[in-house]
Amino acid sequence: MGHREDIDTTAALPSLPPIVHPLTADLVRRHRGLIADLVHGLGSTLHILLPQVFEATVARFRGALTMAGVDGSILFAKKANKARCFVERCAALGIGVDAASAQEVEQALACGVPGTHIGITGPAKHDGLLQLALRQQCLVAIDSLDELQRFAALAARTGCRGRLLLRRLPATQPHSRFGMSDGESAEALRLCLARRDVLLPEGFSFHLSGYSPQARAAEADRLIDACIEAQRLGLTHCRTVNIGGGFAVRYVEEADWAAFAERQQAAHYHAGKTFSGFYPYYSASHGPGMLADILACRPEGAEATLAQRLKRHGLRLLLEPGRALLDHAGFTAFQVQGVKDRPADGYGILTVGGTSFSMSEQWFESEFLPDPLLLDDAAAGAATDGYAACVGGASCLDADMVTWRKIRFPRRPRTGDVLLYLNTAGYQMDSNESPFHDLPLPPKVVVSVEREVPRWRLDSRGGVAAF
Repeated sequence: MGHREDIDTTAALPSLPPIVHPLTADLVRRHRGLIADLVHGLGSTLHILLPQVFEATVARFRGALTMAGVDGSILFAKKANKARCFVERCAALGIGVDAASAQEVEQALACGVPGTHIGITGPAKHDGLLQLALRQQCLVAIDSLDELQRFAALAARTGCRGRLLLRRLPATQPHSRFGMSDGESAEALRLCLARRDVLLPEGFSFHLSGYSPQARAAEADRLIDACIEAQRLGLTHCRTVNIGGGFAVRYVEEADWAAFAERQQAAHYHAGKTFSGFYPYYSASHGPGMLADILACRPEGAEATLAQRLKRHGLRLLLEPGRALLDHAGFTAFQVQGVKDRPADGYGILTVGGTSFSMSEQWFESEFLPDPLLLDDAAAGAATDGYAACVGGASCLDADMVTWRKIRFPRRPRTGDVLLYLNTAGYQMDSNESPFHDLPLPPKVVVSVEREVPRWRLDSRGGVAAF
């Protein structure tokens, strides 16, 4: 937790400034009035989405595949954000969508993503989802023998041949609830051979926790061998290796993260709150660069890099980034409803409109650590003094804390001020949202900048796609 220090003064509190994307910086610097007006008109909490940033990140992921000379396809992991605008961008850019529910598939189809560009994941999928996947020719990641048997029966009943990947249990995470063991995978291949009339296996996938490029490359190397063996058995369409997601996002700079990790302690959090761990807000390997690192990795015992082996055997790489495609593609605004001074404790408590359900890192029993920005002081630089406060939600729950940590603000916030949490599009916005207290779910505003002029519209889960 770091060494003990004098924490009686605001200046002693560690800070963790977020990396600010140029588009966000421009909006905050030149158009803060627009942000304040949107919060005033649409309410707190408000999520602001930047699909232009999403497009640029997709291009960089594609660039990493091109530089490595690898035949690869990208599926946007829909679970990372419910907004429709990102799925619309997938259709316009020609990338696919990774879905785990019939509703996600329906939205992707409605936005113009063809069924052949939709991957279906998740364990023990409902028959209705499998039937939809069959009719739309989606690629289904089969997680168990039971699911494979059900999929074959449904394929026979609907008269549609089912495209599938067999999900393997990671060698380094044998207790994962996802994937099949070596024995189960061998049995699955036998069933695929026996039911080639209704089953079309196209390769293998895995679900791997963590952010190690080496670990992901090692699992992918195993799947290359699995494809070679499946082809030897006669399943000649097994030419896809799906490495899933798990691409880290860099929220803060290395030096800031190191200094924060060294200094932070329980006394820096409201009520002495402690956490079992935090997301790695700094990663040396992240986003498209992490993909390049994975492809350049030579797994232990392999005769070539992952990219070289994929090319040599004519295999396609499939990846499912969610959080990483949404890097800097949105931020969240909360309006301050009240300020409670606690001079005896040395810090205050801000209450904002909305609840911590809209900052979903607490779903992982953790904390979203990058400092929020006080909107009218966003460009003022790091504070050396000022006002210390944690940030609570407007519910009646004592544990409803948007930020447990005592943040060092450049001045005492006032009722009506706006706090901005940057880079929240990946999972933070709606993984844990709730209409608790009958509060409405926070609206999402899509902002684009054309000829230096920002334009906005409400995101909608229905209606006509806006390309």
